[in-house]
Amino acid sequence: MFKYLGRGVGAVRLLCLAEVLTMGPVFAFPALLPDFISLFDFSSTEAGWLSGITFAGYAAAVPTLSALTDRLDARRVYVAGAVVAGLSALLFAVLAEGFWTALVFRALAGIGLAGTYMPGLKALVDRTDGPDQPKWMSWYTASFSLGTGISFLTAGLFAEILGWRGAFALLGAGALVAAALVLALDNRIPAAKPIGKLLDLRPVLANRRVMAYVLGYFAHMWELFGLRSWMVAFLAFAAAGPAFLTPTLVAALSSVVAMTASIGGAALALKYDRIRTCSLFAVASGTCAVLVGLSSGWGMAAVVVLMLVYNGVVQLDSAALTTGAVLAAEPERRGASIAVHSLIGFAGAFLGPLAFGWILESAGGAQSALAWALAFASLGAVAALGPLALIGLGRARSK
Repeated sequence: MFKYLGRGVGAVRLLCLAEVLTMGPVFAFPALLPDFISLFDFSSTEAGWLSGITFAGYAAAVPTLSALTDRLDARRVYVAGAVVAGLSALLFAVLAEGFWTALVFRALAGIGLAGTYMPGLKALVDRTDGPDQPKWMSWYTASFSLGTGISFLTAGLFAEILGWRGAFALLGAGALVAAALVLALDNRIPAAKPIGKLLDLRPVLANRRVMAYVLGYFAHMWELFGLRSWMVAFLAFAAAGPAFLTPTLVAALSSVVAMTASIGGAALALKYDRIRTCSLFAVASGTCAVLVGLSSGWGMAAVVVLMLVYNGVVQLDSAALTTGAVLAAEPERRGASIAVHSLIGFAGAFLGPLAFGWILESAGGAQSALAWALAFASLGAVAALGPLALIGLGRARSK
């Protein structure tokens, strides 16, 4: 039935759809974060841990899972990862009762994400070629944002109808559907010819061109997931929008804006100098972070507009950084390069929400406008570090 989707642009479409489905279990928690804080009486620090632990699980698993794609078909890794992602949500729906049980299942969701996101990119690279390949890579990475938006939207809608447990169960089932879809990919790809040991990442770490993008990605992911993990809670604090414009709907709209921006940013990076373009994007994003943090008293329209703009600007360099890292990698070490890129990037994704929550609590708590302003300013400060890595290490390309 799905044979025609197995290679070329068909494989791209299938992998993008599967990615959207596997995002459901990952972002259901931040979508419902205000509810969980109220229901389980989480502190801001505990909420930060629960938002960040998903990406700690990702960072712990991704070196092995991504590096494996240099040795076997990435499709197989993806299917296993999607099953784990689905089970993490189903188990959360049935068994989560407080901080520690939630922590375990959110970490498991991160392991599932590690088996899908970058292995999916490797599966795409293995099944496409030609001048359109960088464009297709940007489509795939931008679909992460689309999946995030749909997760925010559907989690909110399902929770209203079925409760949070029902919402998690349905989104977990979506990840299992993604696993079935990816089985339709063409399995006739060239046999892998790995070099070196599975987890010997030293050649990647020595590749200065790759590491320029990796370190820029670390700063980007710190900022991005600090924003995504706390966005709904901030919108609820700011009481942004009329009754129909709920925080989860604003978050969903923000993610659609982010997807469009990611594709556009990747196109600009192809047309102009990638290092300088990504550096400009990072500076603009850091500026937006500061403005959003200050906006809680500016009125509904200002908060919503700034949040939409920020979500677009923060995503401008996302696909461009990932595509740059893959293109700079040695072909036989693309899986290992993706592993390093994801490991370091998602370490930032873990630390960003955690640091945000700690600053929020230390500065006065979730009911303090000053605390929110300082927490968002911290995202902007980290974003500003990205250009230092990009410009400094990026000079290696001329050597």
